[in-house]
Amino acid sequence: MGLVISYIILAIYSVALLLIFFYSLAQLNLLVNYLGHKRQNQTAPKFNLLDAKEIPHVTIQLPVYNEEYVMGRLLENISKIEYPKSKLEIQVLDDSTDESVVETAAKVEELKKSGLDIKHIRRTNRKGFKAGALKEGLEIAKGEFIAIFDADFMPSGDWLKKTVIYFKDPEIGVVQTRWGHINREYSTLTRIQAFALDAHFTLEQVGRNAKGHFINFNGTAGIWRKECILDAGNWEGDTLTEDLDLSYRAQLKNWKFKYLEDVETPAELPVVISAARSQQFRWNKGGAENFRKSVMSVISAKNISFKTKFHGVMHLLNSSMFLCVFLVSILSIPAMYIKALYPQFDIVFNLLSFFVLSTIILFICYWFTYKSIQGSSFDNFVDYIKLFFTFFSVALGFSLHNSIAVLEGHIGKRSEFVRTPKFNLNNLTDSWKGNKYLTKKLSPNMIFEALLMCYFLFGMYSAIPLNDFGLFPFHFMLFLGFGFVFTKSLTARA
Repeated sequence: MGLVISYIILAIYSVALLLIFFYSLAQLNLLVNYLGHKRQNQTAPKFNLLDAKEIPHVTIQLPVYNEEYVMGRLLENISKIEYPKSKLEIQVLDDSTDESVVETAAKVEELKKSGLDIKHIRRTNRKGFKAGALKEGLEIAKGEFIAIFDADFMPSGDWLKKTVIYFKDPEIGVVQTRWGHINREYSTLTRIQAFALDAHFTLEQVGRNAKGHFINFNGTAGIWRKECILDAGNWEGDTLTEDLDLSYRAQLKNWKFKYLEDVETPAELPVVISAARSQQFRWNKGGAENFRKSVMSVISAKNISFKTKFHGVMHLLNSSMFLCVFLVSILSIPAMYIKALYPQFDIVFNLLSFFVLSTIILFICYWFTYKSIQGSSFDNFVDYIKLFFTFFSVALGFSLHNSIAVLEGHIGKRSEFVRTPKFNLNNLTDSWKGNKYLTKKLSPNMIFEALLMCYFLFGMYSAIPLNDFGLFPFHFMLFLGFGFVFTKSLTARA
């Protein structure tokens, strides 16, 4: 019986490692694309905004829900967008249920008096959540192009001048910009989030877009052609990542996406782990939901290449890598004992050790994205090494939480769109404590995370009697990662 269980454990362990390896190879291919793109001269037809006849009408949509701390900052920033007022409309799509509604209404009225075409649009219910709000706003939008900003984003005054010009190409359906991070250095948590997002907004978005593979509108800091939204079937609220859903439907209908790495749109990162948890859960569950919804359409599409299909499937499976990582982590300790008890599996373990290459590949890929933003000096490389392993450890610590999100997405369990609380912290000394939007509930996940911290401490101890230290660094990072997530989650309830 023990031998049968060992076979099952090793089979699951091996498949999970293989999927992680395929993911790392896909990332390596994106790195090659990224570096090749950097060497190319990019040209594209552009609107001449000095010619009044070429200036298109734009609607800016601001979907908000209970954003008391950042609404003033958002509206003040958007009011400074440099664009002819006769060609600009602003929709504040306000689904709020708290007192922020009153302050928002007052600010909107104040901006109206300055000559801005700005509307405060309220709904009687939150049907479809953010997607529903965007869809309702679209019905009355004047613009032929629709820019979207979440409440924590602060585009520069010339943002529209840098983005709308690319729509002179009638095949372009979306222009997406790179996210910046106004509070990158606030804490270890914000540095880790910035690190991960920078990799997505450089390596992944550029690497896919450079070869015509599918990318995604990131929900904010981008601009759509209204015709593209309608042609692709409009916003739908049946997944938690409506942006990824509409992106794939649009590209399956041959609309092109333009990604602008050199246009940065600053935003605020979650500074407390409960906020990061809600954001991670929504993104990862939404990714799995979109895999269920779109993967067969991608595979069966006649109008895209095999390589685009491969990258599309891997893109839709991105969040599912957390499930693979979690399985590898949990099974790594039984695998140690199997290795000691059954010498006949030695060849299997020798082969599995090859998959350490996945980590090396990701280390190389993330270095190129890190140095593109932070610089390539020796000091930066040392900082990168520390940050990479910190990021890796904390990502492992999030693997239980994110795996639950992925499983819910794959089995079709529906859940409410949970917003990420915003804080409006302007410097390192500002405190998030007292934020009324923070959840105070003790999550059952936290208890399991504490148990997993102890489990991987046992894994480190097991290396001693088994005289097998090959997985000791991995178990150490898991111990640190689950310890970080657990202790920070306790602190966030203060």
